[in-house]
Amino acid sequence: MRIRKGFILKLFSGADIQRWNDKIRPAELTELDKQAHKMIIAYVLGKYEGDEDDFNWIDVIEGGIFEYLQRIEITDIKPPIFHQIKKKEEEYEELKKWVYRRLNPVITPLGKAFKDKYRAYFSNNEQNKSRRIINAAHAYASNWEFDLIEPLNQPKDIEIPEIRRRLIDEQREYEDLKGMQELQNNPNLKTFIDLCGQLRFQLRWSNIRRLTHTSVLGHMLIVAILAYLFSIQIEACSKRRVNNYFTGLFHDLPEALTRDIISPVKGSVEGISEIIKEYEKEQMKSKIYRILPDEWHPEIKMYAEDEFADFVTINGEQRQVTSRKIEEKYNDDKFNPRDGTLIKACDELAAFTEAYIALRNGATAEELQEAKHEIKRRYRNRFISGIAFGPIYADFE
Repeated sequence: MRIRKGFILKLFSGADIQRWNDKIRPAELTELDKQAHKMIIAYVLGKYEGDEDDFNWIDVIEGGIFEYLQRIEITDIKPPIFHQIKKKEEEYEELKKWVYRRLNPVITPLGKAFKDKYRAYFSNNEQNKSRRIINAAHAYASNWEFDLIEPLNQPKDIEIPEIRRRLIDEQREYEDLKGMQELQNNPNLKTFIDLCGQLRFQLRWSNIRRLTHTSVLGHMLIVAILAYLFSIQIEACSKRRVNNYFTGLFHDLPEALTRDIISPVKGSVEGISEIIKEYEKEQMKSKIYRILPDEWHPEIKMYAEDEFADFVTINGEQRQVTSRKIEEKYNDDKFNPRDGTLIKACDELAAFTEAYIALRNGATAEELQEAKHEIKRRYRNRFISGIAFGPIYADFE
């Protein structure tokens, strides 16, 4: 497996795909942001499934990646039409083949195993618990967006009542899931999902005029996907893959409370970064942990507060180690390992790509040029968890 420029740019293309683009919208609603929010919701729903036989975090994560790739290619098809196509087996098979042909050039470097899993996912229609959680999260995220646009489009848009009925029906299909029931009965969980959803309104590099725009929420999903695929590349154990993915997905969660503070500001004066980090921890304690179940706190803390540290758990105690130690000694589910150094590398690779895309699209800000060159310089000769990052950056030349 090798992650190439084409695949990374494909992931970012979701930031250019406008959702609900035939409706009045209070803000841009992009496919990348929708998929990020969907996977956060899937995390919440999955936390209530425990060790059910037909539930698996790896299946949820990989299903989310496969569906995002498919959505990038078919986003111009309105949901009612897409649902009609899915009912017609022959037509849907042809559509899946067309999507696969479109994706093949960018996913081929990821290896045969990844491609086989992608094709198997869409060939198997079995609605096990993992897939139903993905579908329920998709329906909930769509409804969340619709709640924003519905008041602006009434009463003149004749499609609005029909869309509302369809979204209600979709969610009813998953009322039996424990997580969906908990969402109905626990307003704190809904508040958490709302808070995460608001990260789509915080733009990265907000002080610089650029195209393509990426939000903090969308950036988190990009980092999560990269972290997961790199984890496969280094043959990480299952728990390590899951931890790396969800660390990527939640690593900027405190910014829902503090806003996105760019790295040059954090490093401008000695001590500022520490002050910001301490404030983030205070805000997490007062506004996030109080609305989440107590048993989730250690995990969310690892994902969102200590996001760039390398951790293992030994005899119930979390210990900070080096990435090399994880590779050599702790690459086993029983140690609950997490590669913070790798997450940081994915975070900066995503930032580099954001700068690269903006400059390619005509931005001229000196800050983008400096960020692009500085990040590339730092990783030119770096190996992290056995991965050579120099060739990845060279691929963008």
